[in-house]
Amino acid sequence: MAIITPGTRRATFAIGDERAARRVVDLLNEALDQGEAAVAAFERRDGGWDISVHFAELPDETSVRDLVGLAAGGDVAQRITFDTVEAKDWVKASLEDLVPVHAGRFIVHGRHDRARVPANRLGIEIEAALAFGTGHHGTTRGCLLLLGEVLRSRQPRRVLDLGTGTGVLAIATARALRRRVLASDIDPVSVHVARDNARLNGAGHLVKAICAPGFSAPEFARRGPFDLVLANILANPLRQMATPMAAHLAPSALVILSGLLPHQAQGVIASYRARGLVLRRHLVNGGWSSLLMQRA
Repeated sequence: MAIITPGTRRATFAIGDERAARRVVDLLNEALDQGEAAVAAFERRDGGWDISVHFAELPDETSVRDLVGLAAGGDVAQRITFDTVEAKDWVKASLEDLVPVHAGRFIVHGRHDRARVPANRLGIEIEAALAFGTGHHGTTRGCLLLLGEVLRSRQPRRVLDLGTGTGVLAIATARALRRRVLASDIDPVSVHVARDNARLNGAGHLVKAICAPGFSAPEFARRGPFDLVLANILANPLRQMATPMAAHLAPSALVILSGLLPHQAQGVIASYRARGLVLRRHLVNGGWSSLLMQRA
């Protein structure tokens, strides 16, 4: 079924650093009613940030500029561009360029490419959806490549996919090992999508997806300590979770970390090295870094 979104009004602007971007995003989220607008921030490779705000109804442009000006200054506020995003069948449009992604023994594909999966590869069917992670992003592919390397020599028994998104990493691990995997995300939509995708891939009985921030849920203690953790998130959350993650690792556990730009990798490596982990592999794929670390 086609999913057509109506034309919406959008505000876009660039900002110089992460701290300023967070201030702007926090203020906009606080000032705009939930459901009135959706705010997104994306880091560029040069270290700057692009921010976009999609509005459900026609916004008061002066008020939006005033809000941004409070958090980031008048110069940034004046550079805001307002435009209209045309109505579009987003699922159809996303599938047009969604070709199968090869990542070692794994192939991530859409429903329309089921027949293109070779018999000697493990196909994971993931449709374009609201949750992050169709396999086409360099971070997801990097995690799958490192996962393939790990599974050539080890058979971890207790596995966690932290920040699961569409569930692609949890599904890949569960199907390759034929063992249960715990998957978590802070976003309820992602948890729902991950559960649906696990069932679609015949792994619904193996993947348990829960909604939880960080390591706060009791399920982490019950299912740990973990022999393998996959965390495809972002640099800052990964650094912040180094201590609680280390507390949930089994001896000699392996950790796959991604969502990092290459210049951010050393900071993340240092955070985990301080908690007793050593770097085993640093993979750069599609302009993104993925790390394989091990508890010493």
